[in-house]
Amino acid sequence: MIEEQEIIDDELATETPQRFEHWKIEVDAGQTPVRIDKYLTDKNPYQSRNRIQQAADAGCIEVNGQAVKSNYRIRPHDVITLMLDTPKHDTSIVAEDIPLDIVYEDDDLMVVNKKAGMVVHPGAGNFTGTLINAVAWHLKDLATFDANDPDVGLVHRIDKDTSGLIVVAKTADAKSKLGKQFFNKTTHRSYHALVWGNFVEDEGTIEGNIARDPKNRLRMKIFPLDSEVGKTAITHYRVMQRFGYVTLVECILETGRTHQIRAHMKHIGHPLFADVTYGGDEIIRGQRSSSYKAFIQNCFKVCPRQALHAKTLGFIHPTTGRQMDFDSDWPADFSALIDKWRAYLSGTTQDTFTA
Repeated sequence: MIEEQEIIDDELATETPQRFEHWKIEVDAGQTPVRIDKYLTDKNPYQSRNRIQQAADAGCIEVNGQAVKSNYRIRPHDVITLMLDTPKHDTSIVAEDIPLDIVYEDDDLMVVNKKAGMVVHPGAGNFTGTLINAVAWHLKDLATFDANDPDVGLVHRIDKDTSGLIVVAKTADAKSKLGKQFFNKTTHRSYHALVWGNFVEDEGTIEGNIARDPKNRLRMKIFPLDSEVGKTAITHYRVMQRFGYVTLVECILETGRTHQIRAHMKHIGHPLFADVTYGGDEIIRGQRSSSYKAFIQNCFKVCPRQALHAKTLGFIHPTTGRQMDFDSDWPADFSALIDKWRAYLSGTTQDTFTA
């Protein structure tokens, strides 16, 4: 005789697992029919088309409440949802007692010198320990500031492993006015970077549209200016010091795109030193000797992240109208890296270098 509990267990085993909604989007009225995997790839550049196809095959993508395959052609006003087996992560920003290097602060804004390794805002894989979590703690007694309010907070961003200056708006008016300055390219920002290779010229400009690399969604790629791919990106650079196999450069941004300096330098054959994403963590220039290889590996240990520092930041104060200019010292790892190359250069004759 089959026991009642066995029947219940069998029913539970065959029951469809509970799914939780992670996001929802309604297709525009004027949308032309297109495969759903292509549509979602265009809407979410952080996910590959293959990943979206896998989600559809697993029954995780629904249209109007029904699971669809990746070849489904969307129609105007279709409601697309992503349904997963686990509940959506709570992305609300919680105040955390994390030390901040505050360069300047008043009633409207604060300028912070961010350390390398700190993510500026919570996201996938980094829900705590971010710069904005630390800002929320610092301003926890300010009744008018809510870290979860998009009208206040970060005005711009820099990469996790890039150090340097970043501005935070305490009020909606300050964020709106500062945001317009960044949009209109009237701010002044310079970065110091150590890049692979020797430049022929002392200064130059890199131009090109920037967009997600279709072969690696974690990386950006440069496309021709006259193409319809990506957004225009312009970086001006100036050689500060040559070390033969690497060069210290100052980069001034005319636009502010994701990974702009890193992608631009990779594009012209000078990836940032120790930049894992763009291939700078390999020995690209130099000698074949074991002593040189050991020197480079030691350099990687001294500064185990892309050698990029947001050195200066300038803008018009949103309330007073005064020009505000800030400068930050190199962090210890960047400074130690440059010292090592200076010491190496002083012990090596210039004519031994090959670009």
